[in-house]
Amino acid sequence: MTLSSSPPVWRPVRGNDVTLATQLADDLARRIQDEGLRPGSRLPSIRAMAEQAGVSRFTVVEAYDRLAASGMVLSRRGAGFFVAPRDTARAAAAVPAPEATLDTPARIDISWLLRSMFRESTAPGMPGGAGLLPAEWLDADMIAGAVRAVGRTVRGNFLAYGHPQGYPALRQQIAALLQGMGVPAHPDHNLLTTNGVTHGLDLIARLLVGPGDTVLVEDPAWFVIFGRLAAVGARVIGVPRTPAGPDAALLDKLAAQHRPKLFIVNSVVHNPTGHTLSAGTAYDILRIAERHDFTVVEDDTYSELHPGNAMRLSVLDRLNRVILVGGFSKMLAPSLRVGYVAAPPALLQKLADLKMLAGLTSPELGERVVHRILADGQYRRHVERVRARVDDARERCARRLAELGLRIPDMPHAGMFVWADCGRDGETVAREAARRNMLLAPGSLFSPTQAPSTYLRFSASMVDNAAAWQLLRQLMRPAPPGGTAAYTA
Repeated sequence: MTLSSSPPVWRPVRGNDVTLATQLADDLARRIQDEGLRPGSRLPSIRAMAEQAGVSRFTVVEAYDRLAASGMVLSRRGAGFFVAPRDTARAAAAVPAPEATLDTPARIDISWLLRSMFRESTAPGMPGGAGLLPAEWLDADMIAGAVRAVGRTVRGNFLAYGHPQGYPALRQQIAALLQGMGVPAHPDHNLLTTNGVTHGLDLIARLLVGPGDTVLVEDPAWFVIFGRLAAVGARVIGVPRTPAGPDAALLDKLAAQHRPKLFIVNSVVHNPTGHTLSAGTAYDILRIAERHDFTVVEDDTYSELHPGNAMRLSVLDRLNRVILVGGFSKMLAPSLRVGYVAAPPALLQKLADLKMLAGLTSPELGERVVHRILADGQYRRHVERVRARVDDARERCARRLAELGLRIPDMPHAGMFVWADCGRDGETVAREAARRNMLLAPGSLFSPTQAPSTYLRFSASMVDNAAAWQLLRQLMRPAPPGGTAAYTA
């Protein structure tokens, strides 16, 4: 039997969320697979299928093209569409399942943790220390609605490059957000969109730092920046972080000794401790930066998780010596790589030029989607819902960790992490957790020295995962007298 000779069994269902082309393609795929149609069987012509099914020829063309893209049918110019050989169809449809377990390295390093974090977002496993909010805590419907709205309005606008500084309407929205916080950002003179915060930090490092230059960072701090700075040949020195911010006295001493080009700081909701800068420390940092003539880079990645107004260096400095870097991926979706840099005008044009040299313009589709969400007024309500859920989860997570004997010297002010002392080598614990399919981030990775640490970063998203807590109870069992911790099931 061939599709050309068999009667059509599909009829369009109008008025639902599934397009007619998708309905037709799915039905044809089912018939090819379930009815055992011979390879080489010819599909009805586009005209014949349109008449039989009562749809337009455009719908049939789209359905056939989807089947061809999936490898289930072959298109022969001037002859039509034909069922593909079985091996071709199976190969196209076969998607390898993700591995069920994390690999266990001899030593946990930054590259391993990054690979494991992205694997954890797509494969089974227990949450522990990853820096991603669970998908179910985000709003897929809001994002899907914004994507549909953008698709209905842009049409041919996607056929050209976007603006080098980023989608103008989005920059206007970002400027309004920042101005509401007290940051005097102008959409044209101070703002540049990026492919996330990491991209923004990369541009700044490549523009302002050269081989042998010193960059000061907090200790602990977000580990990815260490690798980025090493790539440009920088010498990275840590400044101890306290609950009120970096140790200002030591910052002053290190700046006098090393003459740094940059100091990178989390003012609001520090990663990994969850602390926020005090007003006194903020003023100290700006005075020290002025005294020793270095630029401050304010990483604002997790600030949306802070309730109410928070102390920002970019507000006090008014984008004079401070560069602010932020983004939307954490709160909306990791796949929406949309961030921004707010910088003094003299630096902004240089950053924009560097962005163009590296990749011309940033993809405008994601920027338009984020703009739609901001313009529709949905973002603020979404942030408030996520923040409430994160706060509840973090507080419960901290209590449960304390019950297991972990020490939290200073409770986080906000955010999705708990920075806890497990009383033993954190890397050893993380490696054993990885062997059992749980991702933990050892404290050693958060220091530029990579020195051994008894701290671990825990994600609040693990709070309701019974298997994760069962494993943690095993990992945190007291060591026998004179021995090391016994990791037994």
